[in-house]
Amino acid sequence: MRRLLFLIVLLPVGYYLLCVLALAYLRYLPPPVTGVQTQRVIEQVWSGEPVIRDYRWRPASQISPHLPRAVVAAEDARFFLHRGFDWEELHKARETARDEGQSMRGASTLTQQLIKNLFFTTHRNPVRKVYEWALTPVAEFILGKDRILELYVNVVEFGPGIYGAEAAARHHYGITAADLSRQQAMGLAAVLPAPLTRRPQAMGWYTEIIEERMQQLGW
Repeated sequence: MRRLLFLIVLLPVGYYLLCVLALAYLRYLPPPVTGVQTQRVIEQVWSGEPVIRDYRWRPASQISPHLPRAVVAAEDARFFLHRGFDWEELHKARETARDEGQSMRGASTLTQQLIKNLFFTTHRNPVRKVYEWALTPVAEFILGKDRILELYVNVVEFGPGIYGAEAAARHHYGITAADLSRQQAMGLAAVLPAPLTRRPQAMGWYTEIIEERMQQLGW
């Protein structure tokens, strides 16, 4: 029984430490694969679909500056103001859920979303959230804002089997990530809430919202 209890404690602590070491590695080098990518490959194999994993790392210098700006405007407008947790947004989400009598919507920051993409899956569960919260301040400290954003735009899902800016630009527009225009970058950012079903060309209503937010942020 003691050994069992020891393992129960050791396994989650060991995985947490492994994630911390991975973050130190990611401070300088790109991830060869992510948790969400692994999840999607398993789902494709399980369903008998062709396995698609288009993932092409590009440094920030080879990605149009419009894309990370559009992503921040779309997903986490206070990204450069908080330290991993947007307490203001969490408060708003809690108030909205209470007023509407519904469960609280997600208010995850880009840092939290990056941790989910790197180390976990899209499946919601309380264990994942505990890890996200425990790893977020560590990621902010080790990586810093610029590296977090560079990693995020390189690994996030932009379509079925499409990961990162370069693969997304080529798949949706037939160009490189460096050549993305402001409008195209906003189109890609607009698919992020539902990348498996949304397409940039059909997201005009949301790109207008992103455009307004970018202007408010001075971009």
